[in-house]
Amino acid sequence: MTMTSARKTGAWAAALLLVLAACTGGSDAAAPTPTPTLVAPGGSGTIDLDDRTFTLDVPSGYDAAEPAPLVVSLHGYSEVGESTATYLGLRDQSEAKGYLLAYPEGLVDRAGKQYWNATGACCSFDGVDPDDDGFLTSVIETIRAQYAVDAKRVFVIGHSNGAFMALRMACHHPDLIAAAVSVAGENDVDPSACAPGQPVSVLQVQADTDEVISYTGGSVGPGDPYPGAEQTVADWRAIDECEDSATQGTADYDSTLAGPETVTSSWSCSQGTEVGLWTIVGGKHGPTWSDAFAPDVTDWMLAHGKA
Repeated sequence: MTMTSARKTGAWAAALLLVLAACTGGSDAAAPTPTPTLVAPGGSGTIDLDDRTFTLDVPSGYDAAEPAPLVVSLHGYSEVGESTATYLGLRDQSEAKGYLLAYPEGLVDRAGKQYWNATGACCSFDGVDPDDDGFLTSVIETIRAQYAVDAKRVFVIGHSNGAFMALRMACHHPDLIAAAVSVAGENDVDPSACAPGQPVSVLQVQADTDEVISYTGGSVGPGDPYPGAEQTVADWRAIDECEDSATQGTADYDSTLAGPETVTSSWSCSQGTEVGLWTIVGGKHGPTWSDAFAPDVTDWMLAHGKA
């Protein structure tokens, strides 16, 4: 594992020395020393998992006696984990709100771009079928094995290709995922590909003039068609057995547009879940976020743990 600062490396080394000291000179009846975590509180480190990697940020207030929420951030096509986690404001919010933050890396295609094999629409364009679903499940299980994670508050959030993947994880792993946030990504065009069997809270965030992933549906290069944002939300409202009427409001989430430019809609659903749609009117695929976005989107996730 590669630590991101000498200070954090020193903290880890000191912890390791304490473990080694505890293991010497004791009697056979001594209690076993717990295995130390890989990343100390206040640190960040890249962790090898088979032939893949992910980075984990551990907030300085992490306490193994108090299970913490876990947020998994999924990068867009051609992006890397850290860039998307930073772009969405998730790293600062991790420290402020005390959640563990993981940002895994996708595989690299023939064009040299990192991607997720989310749906037929996006974004495995080389005709291969890697098990990214299994990899991300292993990321979550690995963190849960080494840290105190609140099993009812495990969340996924992604942008673009990562958003497609976040929704796929919600479809396939309702036992693990309490809520998913899709920023400019969509469900599979085939509704039968998403049958979680239990409700999962979902928030769709997208500009109605998105120039890359169309708000009304379309396709990306050689990929299959994908549904639009409103259809994706309608699919989840059916899955989660939501009420017909929505609560609506406005917010200022794009600093380049005269605000409040975002129309917010939310539906109350079964078992305390919620489906939401934040439509950035006149925005782009990669909005320039206002100071309000990261606090609000992370608050939304943390408020939608499993019942």
